[in-house]
Amino acid sequence: MTLRPRVPRRLAAVATASVLALSMAACGGTTKNDSDSGDAKASGGGATANPNAPLKKGLKLAFLPKQVNNPYETIVDKAGIEAAKEFEGEAKEVGPSDASASSQVSYINTLIQQRHDAILIAANDENAVCGPLKQAMAKNIKIVAYDSDTNPDCRDVFINQASSEEIGRSEVKLLAEQLGHKGEIAILSATANATNQNTWIKFMKDELAKPEYSGMKLVKVAYGDDDDQKSFQQTQGLLQAYPDLKGIISPTTVGIAAAARYISGSKYKGKVALTGLGTPDQMRKFVKDGTVKEFELWDPKNLGYLASYAAAALSSGQITGAEGEKFKAGKLGDRTIGANGEVILGPPTVFDGKNIDEYHF
Repeated sequence: MTLRPRVPRRLAAVATASVLALSMAACGGTTKNDSDSGDAKASGGGATANPNAPLKKGLKLAFLPKQVNNPYETIVDKAGIEAAKEFEGEAKEVGPSDASASSQVSYINTLIQQRHDAILIAANDENAVCGPLKQAMAKNIKIVAYDSDTNPDCRDVFINQASSEEIGRSEVKLLAEQLGHKGEIAILSATANATNQNTWIKFMKDELAKPEYSGMKLVKVAYGDDDDQKSFQQTQGLLQAYPDLKGIISPTTVGIAAAARYISGSKYKGKVALTGLGTPDQMRKFVKDGTVKEFELWDPKNLGYLASYAAAALSSGQITGAEGEKFKAGKLGDRTIGANGEVILGPPTVFDGKNIDEYHF
């Protein structure tokens, strides 16, 4: 299902500015010669794009999420795996059960040994994965970052959900309107090293520095490590430590659901506003019981779908990751690579009591 973004008038300015089981079993990769020269980033070669090249059949792709038990990541990866069937490729999901900085390294090493054509990764830490990813690139394995970027030197392209600036600023705007631009607020993030979270938070802080938010104060950035129980406890801790807290932004699907669960059963329901990034199926009951007024997200299925086609285009030589290159992404149409190898899926959708029943994911 393709979302029809509903960007309220109050967000118009922003809009102009982005579980499967753990498996280590080999899936049978395309054989490559160890003497492959690798791509331009890894080896310094002069790889060139051939936009007219056909998509190769039988491509082997591997999705490496932040953690395999994250419901959001599962939706993304399943959609990417299904998309691979459209171009007669094969894809799988492997990954850690925790979202620590180094937890993905061993999986990358295994995927290199299995000789996959492309590794698609939602990085827990932008630098911790760089060493093995560069080793993969040197063996001509294409690297697609999605959801959470790596250091740009360690991948070919990054599939971004939406403009990072748009997400960060819009989160502040959503909360500010509920609070009348007054009161203490906190942010409940995922891990301290998550690239996407930190980028969004940077824009949140920048937005809060504007004069119209002079009545709001960010008192704490807490980290739930994309763990449901820890995020629940962090929410409890924030509300106990800051008795005047009026609102929380949680730009992580695990965090916002855990925070909503705590608030909905506490004395803070109706007194502390909560917004962030969540899926409609997670948040529906909290919207309907009045715990959450508004939140936002993009369609995670389309994110996985786009990432899969980008990996196929890279592996087939249609693109190299250079700015301005174009590729066809199946039902999502033509896509253009922007600065620093970034491809933006599109603007987020704001969900509330009026439209949430229209969406099911």
